[in-house]
Formats: sequence, C-alpha cells, structure tokens
Amino acid sequence: MLFELNEEKKLIRDTAREFAQETLSKYAKQIDREERIPQEVIKKLAELGFWGITVPEEFGGAGLDAFSLILVLEEISRVCASTSVTMSVHNSLVCNALVKYGTAEQKKKYLPKLAGGEIIGAYALTEPDSGSDAASLITKAVKKGNQYILNGTKIFITSAPIAGVSIVFVRTNPDKSLRGKGISAFLVEPSFKGFKLGVKEEKMGVKGAIAGEIVLEDCAVPAENLLGEENKGFNLAMELLNSGRIGIAAQSVGIAQACLDAAMKYSQERKQFGKALSEFQAIQWKIADMATEINAARLSTYHAALLKDKKLPHIKEACMAKLFASAVCNKAAKESVQIHGGMGYTKDFAVERFFRDAKVTEIYEGTSEIQRIVINKELFGKNWISSRQ
Repeated sequence: MLFELNEEKKLIRDTAREFAQETLSKYAKQIDREERIPQEVIKKLAELGFWGITVPEEFGGAGLDAFSLILVLEEISRVCASTSVTMSVHNSLVCNALVKYGTAEQKKKYLPKLAGGEIIGAYALTEPDSGSDAASLITKAVKKGNQYILNGTKIFITSAPIAGVSIVFVRTNPDKSLRGKGISAFLVEPSFKGFKLGVKEEKMGVKGAIAGEIVLEDCAVPAENLLGEENKGFNLAMELLNSGRIGIAAQSVGIAQACLDAAMKYSQERKQFGKALSEFQAIQWKIADMATEINAARLSTYHAALLKDKKLPHIKEACMAKLFASAVCNKAAKESVQIHGGMGYTKDFAVERFFRDAKVTEIYEGTSEIQRIVINKELFGKNWISSRQ
C-alpha cells in the first residue's frame, strides 16, 4: 500500500517536525534530567492544538483523525519520548474515551480543558497484582446514593501526579469470577475526597513522563462520572488500549528514526584507521538494516491508523504495528549506541537517552508477549489456518 500524504497531512507533519526540532529539542535533556515537562512546553503544545488532536472542534480540539495523531507523535518522539508518551496517553486513551463514550455533560465539562492543555489526562488500569492480566484487578466501587465509593491502588500511571482527570477502572461487581464483565470506568478528579497520590515512580527511561500511584481510600465519585455503562468498562479499556498501541508504535518509529539520524551523522564525522566510520562495510550494513526495518515499521503503523480511521477492523494490525515497531526501536537504539562506541554510553550524546527510552515501548500498552497473544487470537478466531489450506 502506497502512503502519499496530502497537503493537509504534510502540513501537520511539518508543523510537528518544526516544533520538535527547533523548540522541543532545547528542552529534551532538561525534561529527562528534571523528570518533568515544563509549563512553557505544555503551553506551546496547546497553542499548536496537540493536546486535542482528535477532539471535535466544538469542544476546542483540532478535529483531526488517528493518522494525523501518529504523524505528530512520530515527530515529537524523534526529539523527546517523554513528551510524546504523555501526549499519546492524553490523546489516545483519555480524549478518545470521552469523545466516544462520554455523556454530553462529561464532554462539555472535560474535553475543552483537555484539548486546551489546561488539564492533562491519565489512564489508570494497572494495579500491584494485575498488570498484563488486567481483568483480575481488585480496586472496587460500591454505589451509595448518588455516589460511588472507590477503594484500591493503581500503579505505573503515566501523568498521575499532574493529571486533572484520570480514567480509573474498578470492579463494580464483587464476583471476581466475572473478571472483565464486572469492571467499570470512572472519571476521577484529584480534588475528590479520598483521592491521594502515592509513590512517584523512579524510571529508567521516559523520565519526563512523570508516573506514579493513585491511592483511593473511600474516594467519593459522583455517579454522573461513570464513563460508559456499568460493568462494561473492560471492553472500553481494551478498545482504548488498541488505539493507544498505534500511538506507541508511532513513538517507537520516531525514536528509531532519531537513532538512525544520529548514527548516520556520527558515522560520517568519526574517523578511525584513516577513514570515516561510514566507509566501513560493517557500519554500512548496520545502517542499511536500521533504515529498512524502520521503513517497514512506519508502513505497518500507518496501515493500522488508516484502518482505524476507516472504521475497519484493526486490532490485529495495531498489535502487529506495536510489536514490530517496538522491536525495531530497541534494535535501532542498541545499534546506534554501538556505532557511537564509548561516546554513545555518555550523556553527551542523545543516543544514551534514546536507548533508555526505547525499552518501555516493549512494555506499556501491553507487553510484546501480550501483543503476540492478541494477534494469535485474532488469527485463529477468524479461521486463519483453514482459509489458507
């Protein structure tokens, strides 16, 4: 499939690229070092409309599609993965959830603030004892009058310490044997009684994408903050993660491209044995393989996004894109550091940060192992084997 960007898409990509290369690049090391995204960066992203890329214009968003979102995420990721994953969670998981499942009142209340960057959104699914097996979560909610009382702990939640609203998944049916069929989603604000922030995570990479615990102790949430239908939140969670996986695939492509760019630049500048590294076949082959794999990962990611925009089945394709792109990303980061040699192991060169940032792409939004499980279910569920015999 040939992906030819029209003028609108080129403008979106180029706007993101210009901001990333000319403005965000000045903050990237600071974001990693200080483990936070400065307000001036958040404000500039808001001015560009990047906090509400797929939010309808009536709610203050850009009203664009999933393909536009991944173009932006790829360009931002080439410079700062911390910023891109914060944007991905905010757009793919939080804004998308409200656009599709929110009531008119919920959209009116939250979407303008989210789209304008006035508040940042978080997605709270993971718990200490339920990571990949999300259906086994134990955080619970009991309805009392016009409120739900929530109790439990969420961990590894991107943007939790700074979020103005979090989508929190809880068990509303106490029968654990129901697993996903007894889970609901709620829009929870940090000002709600019983909402507390726990430990801030100390991470290897994407340090600027601040993450931490959410502790709910008799947290009172208004009944009108139920997102979607009661006991049907697990399907909502999985659908949103499917969209998020395309965003992480785009992030992976962006990081990988940054690694390739850095490797090509350094290999032409660095001389050993009387010639540039780029003249050695061993280096040439590494770079050729990196470029080939990144191109394939990009096309896979674009394909998944286009299927989503056309409202066609894309679960398998989203998982494939995330699985492959994250692997390509990690390989590119490893090879780029290797090409840089000792220099690549120092903080003087960005590839050291890219290497640390790359690893999590194989973990969040579903590990690579989970992606393989979902892909297999999609294949066998559609009689893939029998149709090809």
